[in-house]
Amino acid sequence: MAVKTINAELLAKMFLAGAANIEAHKAYINELNVFPVPDGDTGTNMSLTIMAAAREVTALESPTMKELAKAISSGSLRGARGNSGVILSQLLRGFTKVIRDDEEIDALTLASAVAKARDTAYKAVMKPKEGTILTVASGAAESAAQLVEETDDIEVMLPKMIEHMEEVLAKTPDMLPVLKEAGVVDSGGQGLVEIVKGMYDAFLGKEVDYSAIAPKSAAPKTSTEGSSEEIKFGYCTEFIVNLEKKFTASDEEAFKNYLSSIGDSIVVVADDEVVKVHVHTNDPGLAIQKGLKYGSLTSMKIDNMREEHEEKLRLEAEKTEEVKADEPRKPVGFISVSIGEGLNDIFKELGVDYIIEGGQTMNPSTDDMLHAIDQVNAEAIFILPNNKNVILAANQAQALTKDKEIIVVPTKTVPQGITAIISYQPEITAAENAEMMAEEIKNVKTGQVTYAVRDTKIDDKEIHEGDIMGLGDKGILSVGSDIETVAFETLKAMTDEDSELISIYYGEEVKEEEANALLEKVTELYPNYDVDLQYGGQPIYYYVMSVE
Repeated sequence: MAVKTINAELLAKMFLAGAANIEAHKAYINELNVFPVPDGDTGTNMSLTIMAAAREVTALESPTMKELAKAISSGSLRGARGNSGVILSQLLRGFTKVIRDDEEIDALTLASAVAKARDTAYKAVMKPKEGTILTVASGAAESAAQLVEETDDIEVMLPKMIEHMEEVLAKTPDMLPVLKEAGVVDSGGQGLVEIVKGMYDAFLGKEVDYSAIAPKSAAPKTSTEGSSEEIKFGYCTEFIVNLEKKFTASDEEAFKNYLSSIGDSIVVVADDEVVKVHVHTNDPGLAIQKGLKYGSLTSMKIDNMREEHEEKLRLEAEKTEEVKADEPRKPVGFISVSIGEGLNDIFKELGVDYIIEGGQTMNPSTDDMLHAIDQVNAEAIFILPNNKNVILAANQAQALTKDKEIIVVPTKTVPQGITAIISYQPEITAAENAEMMAEEIKNVKTGQVTYAVRDTKIDDKEIHEGDIMGLGDKGILSVGSDIETVAFETLKAMTDEDSELISIYYGEEVKEEEANALLEKVTELYPNYDVDLQYGGQPIYYYVMSVE
């Protein structure tokens, strides 16, 4: 029997099913990411983005199409994280623009909405690249436009549209050489396919597991009440194992696999005598018991991240109340994305008013940006995203802010952010500063030393899980097994005859004496450079380095 329309009730079920499906497949989508770094990944970002909208939808009772469209659009726009999440929010925004004034969606409206979704997303990206989620969205629009000429039966259209999307997705490695080299399809495109496939399941009346989507409480929550729910694993657990027996490569792999089963943000660094362990988990005792199988423990540290986050938000709320007293706005303020005690302190010392914690390990959402903007009592506010995957969310927050002038400086790394704020000149206009900062950050080369979380091949380099990698602005500069060696090779690839300054920020996993030893060798190797070493305290990345 032909199905020719979709009403608001069915669309709500379909949207929630799409959200549930990408949540269920986010780990698989994360695995498709070309760069094997332990950062906020595509699947996670897309899932968090659509889940923000899904919670808005679950709060509605018997919504009209207009109410549903508003919940999907505003929820995803504010919850958007990372480039893939922002593009997804723009796809949803475009789709809902077409359907919001209709009581039911027919085949023609569906095709028009899918086309509008594609167009809106393309406009949101300054330099659209084919072989990405945009290409898969374009495939959906092309397929829908062709199918609506052949049928008005949505039950016929949807599976054929999905089939075409999967065909386009399979071709993405032919459009982006880096995908072909890594042997994967585009992760954002895969995420979009999973969402539409989940929607189709609900359309067919299949049983869908909606348990991942927590209903929104009817009573409004304070920001503190809702905040800790986003922390999946509540205890940051660190310790050192003093080895009492041989710790083989297979032991290390088994240990990592066990920690992965009870938590995330896992770091296991071993040498002949000790094993350094870091994990976020809900049961630190399990990690400690496992560690005891290999030897005695020392330097144990367990932090309740939920409590710390609640206290931070409480203090922020108190500060907000103080600011909301009728104080005059200052002319200029600064917001910076950063993570790590040392880097946060550096930005504060340079005059940053508000730090958004995140960036490399968790891309802040548009809503995080809007909250920060609300905290800074200034007429004009400069935002330093300090990560290429955060710039679109900052731009989206800029577009949503009407009562302040927001200037997004397109800083892609923390060193660029530091250079940008150092370059600020109070005697010239905000627009002139923005232009000058954008030029200054072009002189900054950034290198970051971290570890690989999966096997892959990039830039003709074979990379295995656990390898140490040196990442440059445009690719992988070095791969090896020793942190210091990789750091040297990365710096060597970044320097040239025009370089004058080397800045090194060491992370939370690096001892001060190790960092000082690196500083001594770098100073010896580059006697004509100014070399600066500072504690960054950043997780995941052993060193963040810049050359200017």
